[in-house]
Formats: sequence, structure tokens, C-alpha cells
Amino acid sequence: MKYHPISNNLFIKNRQKFASKMKSNSLAIFNSNDIYPISADSTLPFAQHRDIFYLSGVDQEESILVIFPDAPKEEHKEILFLKETNEHIAIWEGEKLTKEKALETSGIKTVYWLQDLEKVLFELMTQTQNVYINTNEHYRANIETETREARFVKWCKEKYSAHTYLRSQPILQRLRSVKEPEEITLIQQACDITNKGFRRILKATKPDVWEFELEAEFAHEFLKNRSGGFAYTPIIASGFNANVLHYIENNQQCKTGDVILMDVGASYGNYASDMTRCVPVSGKFTERQKDVYNAVLRVKKAAAKMLVPGTIWADYHVEVGKIMTKELIDLGLITIDDVKNEDPKWPAYKKYFMHGTSHHIGLDTHDYGILTEPMVAGMVFTVEPGIYIPDENLGIRLEDDYVIQENGEPLNLMADIPLEIDEIEKLMNS
Repeated sequence: MKYHPISNNLFIKNRQKFASKMKSNSLAIFNSNDIYPISADSTLPFAQHRDIFYLSGVDQEESILVIFPDAPKEEHKEILFLKETNEHIAIWEGEKLTKEKALETSGIKTVYWLQDLEKVLFELMTQTQNVYINTNEHYRANIETETREARFVKWCKEKYSAHTYLRSQPILQRLRSVKEPEEITLIQQACDITNKGFRRILKATKPDVWEFELEAEFAHEFLKNRSGGFAYTPIIASGFNANVLHYIENNQQCKTGDVILMDVGASYGNYASDMTRCVPVSGKFTERQKDVYNAVLRVKKAAAKMLVPGTIWADYHVEVGKIMTKELIDLGLITIDDVKNEDPKWPAYKKYFMHGTSHHIGLDTHDYGILTEPMVAGMVFTVEPGIYIPDENLGIRLEDDYVIQENGEPLNLMADIPLEIDEIEKLMNS
């Protein structure tokens, strides 16, 4: 890991919150992710399962966390199982967590090597009736690969079939959606690194630059500042490419007169940032580009003000749609008659703004959160309206990350990242 150590106070608090929501006479089990193979002896870089990280701070493969608040033995209320390190592993892969380092990282005193799992787990299972298992229930999840967590759940249910199995996700969905101050600090660090990357590419953007060259500028600045890299696959989309919502090829040359849409965010300490900015290749927006840009900016500012405690996500999107409708009429993209005759299930504005405005962000770019429940203070949301006009080779999306406050407007974690047209043009031409 490149990030500075995170105080284990965060993970201690997170475990306490989770334990307080568990039924009595229950234990919960969480697994790390696999290291995924590519071919031959090649693998993808390891990325920790966010749930075990949230609860322990352990950023290492082949790790298991057990939370057992009612354990008869005090030392079994919290347990980590880790892959045992040795000199061979230290030489070939780098030193893994020792028991002492695991305590320092997580605040968990009882650490066993993974080889002791079945023996210790048998004892624990004789002392409990309920087992919380962890499955992926995110509303965007599309799971085609059997994960280490899924394999463990299958094994556990077969071996201990008489136990009652409960779901960790309803608890985690609520807990992870409301951030502790330490988490907001980590997201802010990710946003600050993203800011540095964006300011760097403002200097690098010019006619005939390649999209992947700008991606490389971001990567350089991110890694230089201890980021784990991109929080998600970056979008560097010039001209018509900006109308493809998930354009990730980043392999085209940027032409004079085009606008580049950049949806990019750094990660830090496994926490994500999510920014979108649009800049003119030649350093100056045309009048039409300015009109569309400022329309999106007005929608963004109005939408952000609605992120207050009590707001319902679905209702919020309806209100944003109304604001966007007016802007599209003023731009001459839709008419009042289009609105009168629209399909309520697919309003007229959706022709030019077809995606949602906001999503939770945190350890995952599309983070946990139950969208049917009211927003509360401490949640972090993106705000990212856009207008996409393929016929004009123009797509504009603007996005910042906001923390909902107990009182007043939300806190913009990206307030220092250039956004207004005048500032962007000034920086590009200075």
C-alpha cells in the first residue's frame, strides 16, 4: 500500500457499530478478495474487499475477520485469521502482516494463522446459533465470478447446516453509507489528489494531444501523491466520444474546437473520489459550448442544494429533471410541446440527459446506501448532471463530491477544483 497508515480507531468504531446491530448469540464472518489470475502466472493487482477493510483495516489477501460479541471467551469476541508470513514470502512477495502489525492496523488482539481456521471455527460454531454471512447485494451488482467470499459461504453452509444464516448486507448498507469524520478526511485526500491531477492536465491539453496522454498525466500525478491509482477506469472522451457514457478506450486524438470530457478520480486509502470536468482542446470554449456548459453548471448547483437530510433519492431526481427540462428548452434542444407529449416513464429531457444525477461514494465509487431511505448527515454523494448532443459532437458533464450536513447546504469536497469557465480558460492559457 502507498497510503499513510490509518488510525485503527476508525476500524474499532466500525466494528462496534456493526456488533451493536447484530442479533444476540450470533457471529459474523468476512473474507478478503482473491488475487485473480489472468493467464500463465500473471495476476491482476490485489484489491481488498471493502467490507473487511471497513471493519479491520487489513489490506491483505487470504484474510478472514470474525466478530462474535457474545463469545464465551473474551479473546474470541474479535478474531483475525491471516496468511502466515515467512522468510520465503518476504523475499518473493514482501513481508505480510505479523500478529503484532495486525493488532496495530486493526486494534484486534486475537490473531490466528489461517491454517488454524477450521479448528477455531468449530469451537466458535458450537457456541452460537446464528451466522452473519456477507453477500453482494448492491443495486448495481452483476456477479459472474465466484468470489472467495461466495466459496466460503457455500463451504460454511455445507459444514454447519444446522445453523441459522443471516445477512450482513442490510447492516453494512446503512453503516457504510454514513461516513465517520476519519472517512471524510480520507475522501478529501482523494479529492485533493484529483485536484492536482486536473490542474496538471490543464497545462498538457492542446490540439492533437492524445486522450491516453492525458490519462497518463493523471496517473503520474496520482501515484506521485500516494494514491492507489484511479478509483475507477478513467474516461477521457474528446468530441463525439463524450456522448458515450462509459467510453474508456481513451485512444483518440483531441482536435481543435472539440471539448474533452474527463471523468476521473483518484483513490486514497481505498477511498474513492469521482470528478468530471470538461475543457476545450484549444483553450477557449465557443459560445455554444459555453451555453451548454453553463446550463449543466446551473443544474449542478441547484441539485447540490437539494442534498439535505430527509431528501428521498428518487424524488430528488424528479426535481433535477424539472430543472434540466427548462435548461434544454432554453438551449433549443426540446420544446414545450415535447414536454407536454412526453412519456412519464421516459421524460423528454432524457433524450439529452439519460443517467442519474447522484450516487453514494466512499470505499466504492458507487458506494453502499439504501436509496429508498431518506438522506442523512454524513452521507457523501456525487452530483453529476450532463447534456449530450451527438449531432454537435458535444457532451458536457460536471461532477463534484458532497457531504450532507446536519444544517445548511452540503460540503463540496471538490470546491478547490477549477469549475467555472473563466478559471479553466485562464489556467489553460497562462
